[in-house]
Amino acid sequence: MTNIRKSVQAYEDWLAKQLGREIVAKDIAAKREKMRESPFVFLRATYWRWAETILEACPDLADATPVLAVGDIHLENFGTWRDADGRLVWGVNDFDEAAQMPYVLDLVRLAASALLANPSRGGAAAQMCAAVLAGYAEGLKKPRPIVLDRDWAWLRELLAVSDKQRARFWSKIEEAKRTPAPAPYRKALAEAMPEPRLDMWTARRIAGTGSLGRPRWIGVADWQGAPVVRELKVVFASAWTLAHGRASQAIRCAEIANGRYRARDPWYRHVGNVVVRRLSPNNRKIEAEKGGVSLVTPDLLQAMGLELANVHLGTSNRGEAIARDLRARKGDWFLANAKQAATAVTRDFEDWTAA
Repeated sequence: MTNIRKSVQAYEDWLAKQLGREIVAKDIAAKREKMRESPFVFLRATYWRWAETILEACPDLADATPVLAVGDIHLENFGTWRDADGRLVWGVNDFDEAAQMPYVLDLVRLAASALLANPSRGGAAAQMCAAVLAGYAEGLKKPRPIVLDRDWAWLRELLAVSDKQRARFWSKIEEAKRTPAPAPYRKALAEAMPEPRLDMWTARRIAGTGSLGRPRWIGVADWQGAPVVRELKVVFASAWTLAHGRASQAIRCAEIANGRYRARDPWYRHVGNVVVRRLSPNNRKIEAEKGGVSLVTPDLLQAMGLELANVHLGTSNRGEAIARDLRARKGDWFLANAKQAATAVTRDFEDWTAA
């Protein structure tokens, strides 16, 4: 296993080769600093490293049933959107690293992220892991989209957008520095608007952690009395396929996002090497690193586990194979692997921050 500094440099060299002049160098520098904040932020920033090392940290996961999985799953990779009927939906909302891999890797990464985000609650590790696994088992038996308009009242209340949050969203949009996007990006943003030929301005956007360094743009237009916003970001083949080299290099984010057990986001689309989606105050996630850790309860972790089952079953018929694999795993295998994964991430984080 290469050390973390060599791994970071190799990944950044690969990214620079893919992007050429379009690499956002200042965001790479910002990402390197963010990686020093905490093991949880480090996990979010370094999916390629997880792909390189997880089967060494947790070798007994390698033979689990393969599915099209999220890959870069963690506590902050869940959010809300509006479906084609305007209903409020909650679930996984970032599929940039989707690839075929053992299904248990999504479960263990989600649980490890909960352990890393809650270091002061070490005694609750078993409870957190049990909640994820219980939700997943429930989803295997009865997969269904998590639509908040009628059911899931507690989750709807947790995600309610205040007037202050709404005002903050629009303030950030209005304060963005208007900059002409490259023609292909402008075209993709314009085509994602609710109707053609709207008068649209564009600006660079800085968001996320793992995708820092890649071009990210917003397009903003007035439509029927109010502004509408679309976001574009560049995507490549999953770091999982880069690390393991056994699967297709195809970008599969749209395929997994639109699985049969999800109330799909009609504005989410993959075109070429970019993903475009709608931005609004109603597209909201829980930000665990900004004081939201206390919101990550067993109920929420159980809902996250259920949603992972929705995702895994949405593009395959592997439910029975997954259930058999789960039954064959004995004792505290899940808790043990989540702890081993969290320990491996923490070790890399400590090595990164040592110098």
